[in-house]
Amino acid sequence: MNSLCKGPLRGCELLDSESLFGRREFLRLGSGLAIAGFRASSAAASSDSQRSVTRARSCILVYLLGGPPQLDTWDLKPDAPAEVRGPFRPVVSSVPGVRICEHLPRLARLAHRYALVRSVSHNNHNHTPMIYYTLTGRQVDQPNQDNDVRPPQRGDFPHLGAILSHCKGSPRGLPGFVAIPELAVRSSTKGEFKRVRALLRGGGGGFLGPLHDPLAVNGEPGAPGAIPALAAPADVQAERLERRAALLSVLDAKRTQSVRIVHDFRALQQQALVLTGAAGGTAPAFSLEGEPATVRERYGQHRFGQAMLLARRLSEARVPMIAIHFNEMTVCDGWDTHSKNFAALASELLPMLDQSLSALLEDLHQRGRLAETLVIVMGEFGRTPRINKDAGRDHWGSCQSVLLAGGGIRGGQVHGSSDRIGAYPVADPVDPIDIHATMFYCLGLDPERPMYDTLRRPFPLSNGRVLRALL
Repeated sequence: MNSLCKGPLRGCELLDSESLFGRREFLRLGSGLAIAGFRASSAAASSDSQRSVTRARSCILVYLLGGPPQLDTWDLKPDAPAEVRGPFRPVVSSVPGVRICEHLPRLARLAHRYALVRSVSHNNHNHTPMIYYTLTGRQVDQPNQDNDVRPPQRGDFPHLGAILSHCKGSPRGLPGFVAIPELAVRSSTKGEFKRVRALLRGGGGGFLGPLHDPLAVNGEPGAPGAIPALAAPADVQAERLERRAALLSVLDAKRTQSVRIVHDFRALQQQALVLTGAAGGTAPAFSLEGEPATVRERYGQHRFGQAMLLARRLSEARVPMIAIHFNEMTVCDGWDTHSKNFAALASELLPMLDQSLSALLEDLHQRGRLAETLVIVMGEFGRTPRINKDAGRDHWGSCQSVLLAGGGIRGGQVHGSSDRIGAYPVADPVDPIDIHATMFYCLGLDPERPMYDTLRRPFPLSNGRVLRALL
């Protein structure tokens, strides 16, 4: 339990959002503190006395930004008309009667390790409102309007990872929530896509405060400069950093600010110092140099594969939430396949997902850690059954498929089903917030447990229901 917590029923007391330093601003303030990270080891984990009895200790959320097409991944309809089914064919899996896309052969062989929910539905087809909803469990003020460019606010509802950080705390010196990369939109110019610094609402700590904002790995996973905000000047050596840490401790003793403000400030400060090697810091865990070449190759020598490998390392260090917000593609804007849907899927998206996700599941299983690591693969929505004139599929919130593995989930099953063209659920409809409630339950948290905003108003962690059939 986070040390800010008063008790399991009261949640954590929050701070005045106007008086808080943001995580990014504070870490930059800390005299150019550098980060290489930690070795993923049990020494960095939080103590058992602070941890609830639970099946899962960490969650890896693989968020496929843009909206993955259910009919071309987990829920193919080979008997549907040609303008619906597309060119892809289903292949048999390791579970009798369960078939998935032919471009996911490795994952087909691992179907006994995961569960599929083929009936996830919410009646909204707009990107930004659905990104906010599927990552926070709450509606934006104007859910029928897309492309809401209003920047993240402290009054926003928190990302699922921020809630886990808030409720479960974090390992010593590591954050409770890591984003690879942070949740942001990209721009396109003449068909070329690039990430821009336009952060999306729903990706941060919101009203839970900057202590629960994600530590963003925006560079190449495992590279020394993967977290640019923490790069130190070349002349800041270890001894000098330690002297600065000692000086900060003296200054802290003189503070007269609110006790709770000081608590959060000190927590961020100490985390930064440990991450940078001062105050008892350890060897890098954000580095992938210690991983065998065969392992790195198995995950894939691309950004997504190395992000998945880094997520495995951080889950071993007991970071409660590692969120991979995946849209770094070249053919299309991530999974937003309005055109060239099948070309993008066959050449990039599906081979990459098949290689890296199967590597993660196999690696976790072989290390004996799949049972304590919940893996969730989803997007903001699915895509239209009918193929459009540009060989693409458009936004479709009424039906999508979600994959869950490990962390108390019973593998080898399919929950719910869609109609003959994959448009609507026909059995066991599931709202995205039900996935959230199930995630919290698997991590030992009561979805009805309250958290409090800056006005001390209580909100349950999730308004969804636990999908007990998956457990």
